[in-house]
Amino acid sequence: MTAATPAPTPDQVVALASRHGLDLTVGSLSFNEAGLDYRVVFASGPDGSRWVLRLPRRPDVAATLGEEAKILDFLKPRLDVAVPDWKIQSPELIAYPLLPGSPGLTLDRAGLPVWHFDQTSEHYATSLGRLIAALQTQDAAAAAAAGIPARSPDQVREKWRADIAAAHANFTVASTLSTRWAQWIDDDALWPTRTVLTHGELYPAHLLLTPDAGIEGVLDWTTAAVADPAVDFMFQQLSAPPGAFARTVAAYREVTGWDEPRLADRCAALMAAGPVGYATYAMQTGEPDHLTAAAALLAGGPPGEGG
Repeated sequence: MTAATPAPTPDQVVALASRHGLDLTVGSLSFNEAGLDYRVVFASGPDGSRWVLRLPRRPDVAATLGEEAKILDFLKPRLDVAVPDWKIQSPELIAYPLLPGSPGLTLDRAGLPVWHFDQTSEHYATSLGRLIAALQTQDAAAAAAAGIPARSPDQVREKWRADIAAAHANFTVASTLSTRWAQWIDDDALWPTRTVLTHGELYPAHLLLTPDAGIEGVLDWTTAAVADPAVDFMFQQLSAPPGAFARTVAAYREVTGWDEPRLADRCAALMAAGPVGYATYAMQTGEPDHLTAAAALLAGGPPGEGG
């Protein structure tokens, strides 16, 4: 079990940044507490420079910073979109200059989603498809050699099988979920025949958009890996209006020439397995709040389960 770090005050954040050579103005700080692993603080320096600070919530998060740094070093010269350029990297603090663009999605104080672009935008759907194509056409072997986590198609399937078994061993799981997951594991058509470089959580909260909903920056690469291509499409498949998901897939196909078989079904299966992913995360952190939430999710099933 790893204990969460208590929330710092603005003065403490400014002092922390100062110890790392970064001068900030106390009155400029604004906090975003939505992230599970990091607190995010937006701040400005006396010279008008604008910064993003990420403060690890737990020691186990800080322990993986080297892995994310390798991902960013690999991607920065290879993608046309902006990615974080860490100027400070320590177990206490990550800091980088604010990237261009605005998040496509934020949460309000009640934790409800607030969309900041037109979800029917063809430009967004096309831009997303091209971004996924640019990412997934990277040399997967070179990514693995650079230290990015990598699994073969068989290993992807076996990791999910093991995580499902761990969820059953540690929680009470609704029979509807157990049945669906068992069918998913056993259906060869719902598993990848190849693995590619993926972001892993490619949804609008992690995308920085232009005023016309083009994508110009991508945040939070902690889940990047050589993995199932479907993971980068699943949030669009879940939330996009009719036709938008098809436009994203078409844009991807136009760049890559690749057709992912039964892509929509695979996306739906991955989303339905979300409680497994959260249970795995909860067990990793050992935090009572996460364990309680995971138990409730597994016992009751996600909203709309079975669709």
